[in-house]
Amino acid sequence: MNYEKTKVWGILLRLYHWSLVLSIIALVVTGFYINSPWTNTTLEGSVSFPMATMRYWHFLAGYLFTAAIAVRIFLLIFGNKQERIWDFLPITPRNIKSLFTTLGYYSYLSDEHDDRAGHNAMAGTSYILTIIAAVFQIIAGFYLLFPESATWQGMGNAIFSSQQQARFVHHLLMWYFILFAFIHVYIVIWNELKSPEGLISSMINGMKFKS
Repeated sequence: MNYEKTKVWGILLRLYHWSLVLSIIALVVTGFYINSPWTNTTLEGSVSFPMATMRYWHFLAGYLFTAAIAVRIFLLIFGNKQERIWDFLPITPRNIKSLFTTLGYYSYLSDEHDDRAGHNAMAGTSYILTIIAAVFQIIAGFYLLFPESATWQGMGNAIFSSQQQARFVHHLLMWYFILFAFIHVYIVIWNELKSPEGLISSMINGMKFKS
């Protein structure tokens, strides 16, 4: 079988992807520490002050996460054909068919596969939901970070009613991103083994192979 090499992902999308990966890992590790420190509490009164260090890295990773999500939202509107939201949003007959075809394929109910260059409708829809979750995560994070900011406090109070509620949602959404990451890695590896289109390498060089 012959395969055609196709340019799919631009440099901005690939930078977004790996920035998101790094920021989620850093946010989860530091977030767990901030929630429940595993070092001796007497260290907090010493020169090392690990809680301050963890909070610092958490905030830096939060800014990277925010920048990555902003880039992806930009690409949903202004990216190339495969990166724009209309290519995979399940509101057209083609994309609705893609959604159910992919569900059947992943459930081992069908061998039919949507071999489009970009995201299938199922993957695209899950990414849109993840971006929406990320926006709420960002708002909750900045609401907690800047108690002196009238803008963030006004927005946070309107959405979460209180900082304690925002902290709970922030922690809950972290588990969503952990679950999403595990499922995403599993499906990517599964696809790589079953459909030799170069899915993993495409996030490095931007190229896929189509039969």
